[in-house]
Formats: sequence, structure tokens, C-alpha cells
Amino acid sequence: MNNILKDKRFLYIAIFIAVIIIDQVSKIWVKTHMSLGSSIWITDWFQINFQENNGMAFSIEMGNKIFLTLFRIIAVGGLLYIINKLIKEGYKTGFIVCMVLITAGALGNIIDCIFYGVLFSDSHHQVAEFMPAAGGYSTWLYGKVVDMLYFPLFRLPEWIPFFGGEIFFRPVFNIADSAVCTGVFCVLVFEHKELSRFMGEDEDKKKKDQEDSNNPVETESK
Repeated sequence: MNNILKDKRFLYIAIFIAVIIIDQVSKIWVKTHMSLGSSIWITDWFQINFQENNGMAFSIEMGNKIFLTLFRIIAVGGLLYIINKLIKEGYKTGFIVCMVLITAGALGNIIDCIFYGVLFSDSHHQVAEFMPAAGGYSTWLYGKVVDMLYFPLFRLPEWIPFFGGEIFFRPVFNIADSAVCTGVFCVLVFEHKELSRFMGEDEDKKKKDQEDSNNPVETESK
């Protein structure tokens, strides 16, 4: 049993580290090879499009920068605590993997916010320099999140009100965003029973069923 638990912990750690490494390698490559706003077309429906944002995900600008960064740090700490609890309480591997993806994705964007303002020069109209002698484009906790994955799949028909002719799915995102969204989607679609268990809904149902079985007369009258 202990060996199985250790093997699963190794799996979770490996997934966590892999997401962080892939996310950061892709961001660092973009920062050191492209200027802000430039694009590399891979196919007609996919391009590497370098964008930066202060927000939560998908290049969305949202709220005070330092508040968002500190909130993310606290949230990741909480998620790591929850994952450890889920492992100890024997939750399904799929559910824990989803939580690991969400946590790793959140941490990937936190790294940008904490360090990138100090580690890189500005990317406007130039390729950023790593560890510039003159200093970075900002200070600690004020770095910008790097986004680069863009899928302009197709244009909506002109006859559609308000959005006719617009590109379908305009957000630009990164590997960290993908990990978070994949984790959330899989929890809601494939692991909703484990989510209910975690939220205490299963326990409430069991208690209600137990109460009903202990009061058969009252149950029949209903």
C-alpha cells in the first residue's frame, strides 16, 4: 500500500514539474526570440502570437497587479495543502491529477508575475534580453504574464448579429492556462462524483439516507 502511495506521489510530482517546465521553457523562448505583438504562423488556424498581460488568464486584464499576485500565491499554497489531503484520504487518481494540473498552471503564471519584471528587459519593438545589465522592465511581483498560443480557427458568418465576420475564439493563452482549464474541465465532466465527495455532498446524502432508514414511518408518510 505504501509503495502504491509513493508511486502515485511520484506521478503527481512528475506531472506538476512537467507542466511548470514546459510552460516556462515556452515563455522564455518567446521572450528571447520575439518582440511583443509579433507572430509566427504554424498553420492557417494556429500561430505563436506574443502577448503580455497583467490579468488572470487568456490575456484578460483584471484588478490590481500586486493583489492578484499575492492572491495567486495564497491560492496555490491552499491547493497544495488540499492535494496532500486528497492523497492521504484516498481520492481517485484522476481527480488528484486534475487538481495537480490546476495548481501547476496557477504556479506557472505566478512565476511570470514574481520574476519576469526583474529577469527580462522590455519587449516593445525589440526582443527582450535575459538578465539585462540595466535591470528589468519592472520590479518584483510586477512582472507580466507571457501568452503565445493563438487559434484563429475560422471567421463567423457575416449574417450573425454583432459578431459577424469576427474570428472565432480570439483569446491568446499559454501552457499554464491550458493546464488550469484542462483540470477544471475534467473535474466537472469526468470527476464530478469525487468533487461532490470533496465538497461534502456525498456525506450529506449518506446522512440523509441514514436518517430516512432510521425513520421508516416518517419516510412512508412523505
